[in-house]
Order: sequence, then structure tokens, then C-alpha cells
Amino acid sequence: MTNIAVLVSGRGSNLQAIIDSIENGYLKAEISVVISDIAGAYALERAKKHGLNAVHIDPKGFETKESYEEEVLGVLRNKKVELVLLAGYMKIIGKTLLSTYKNRILNIHPALLPAFPGLHAQQQAFDYGVKVAGCTVHFVDEELDGGAIILQECVEVKDCDTAETLAGRILEQEHKIYPEAVKLFVENKLHLEGRKVKIIG
Repeated sequence: MTNIAVLVSGRGSNLQAIIDSIENGYLKAEISVVISDIAGAYALERAKKHGLNAVHIDPKGFETKESYEEEVLGVLRNKKVELVLLAGYMKIIGKTLLSTYKNRILNIHPALLPAFPGLHAQQQAFDYGVKVAGCTVHFVDEELDGGAIILQECVEVKDCDTAETLAGRILEQEHKIYPEAVKLFVENKLHLEGRKVKIIG
């Protein structure tokens, strides 16, 4: 069993998708801890409802980003975490975590990277007038939303769409491809060659 940590900041719908995939047997892994930088994040409540360790670590209690990440890292090591998932985690990952978990941190982004990185990606895509939007699971590196791409899924932009309806349909696909990407990782089916991720088998 691969020990997973999920870092969250908000409602945690992608966390729920991972939990569901584990509970229904699709994903052979265990969530050792859920960590949030926001005390009132609903994702922590989701974790508790499923009997998971739910931890709030307040960045405001630390003088530097490095000291905050050292605290997070201490929890990850204590729980023997092998894979870190970002699920609506709103802080940029720094060198402390990146160096320890190199190529072992995944993120889900609501756009077809490298287009529309950063915040409000669905709104960015909608405002730009794209005909196809989507979502991306990628490895996390030093560049914001710039790591090697594992999986992507397209979502057609309809004439009747608003930014909100588009975001909702993108989210549905996020809930499908994130567990799929994690499954590929824990089954050792991802081979990273430079920027390219090859799926074995």
C-alpha cells in the first residue's frame, strides 16, 4: 500500500474523489494524512468523516516559508508518506518539499496546460474564448503549474456556457483523471523522460 498525503485549502472535492476511489477498491493506496493551511477548510471535515487524520498547519505561525514547510515535512515523515497530492492547495510548493519529494508530488489543474496556469483558470479560458477547455494532472516542480504532464482531459465549451457551468463540467473530469493518474503512479506505470511522461502498459 502506498501511503498518500493530500494537501488542501478548500472544499476538497478532488480529495473526495481520491477517497472514493480507495474505498471502492479502484485505488490500492492509503491516505495517511490530510493537511490544510486553512483551519476552516471543508476538506478537513471530509477527511474526518472518513476516519482520516486531518491536520491544520497555519502558515501564519511561522516566520518563513521554509520553516512552515519543515513542519509539514515533519508530519509527512511521521506518517511515512510516499506520495503527496495537491487538491485545491493554494500555496506554491517550495524547495523544502520539492527536494524531499522530487517527482512524488502531483497536482490537478483545471485547464489544459501549458495554457492558463495559475488562479481562476476556468475563467481565464472562458474569457479567452477557447472552444475546448479541460484539466491536467501533472508532476509538481519549481515552475507554477509547469511540471511534466501525466494526463489531460478535454471539455467542450458550449455556446450556452457560463464560466461557472464550464467549471462544473471540468470538475467532473478532474474527479475522473486524478484517481486514474494516482493509480498509474502507485502501480509504477509512469516513466518520466525529461518533460515527457510515458505510461507503461
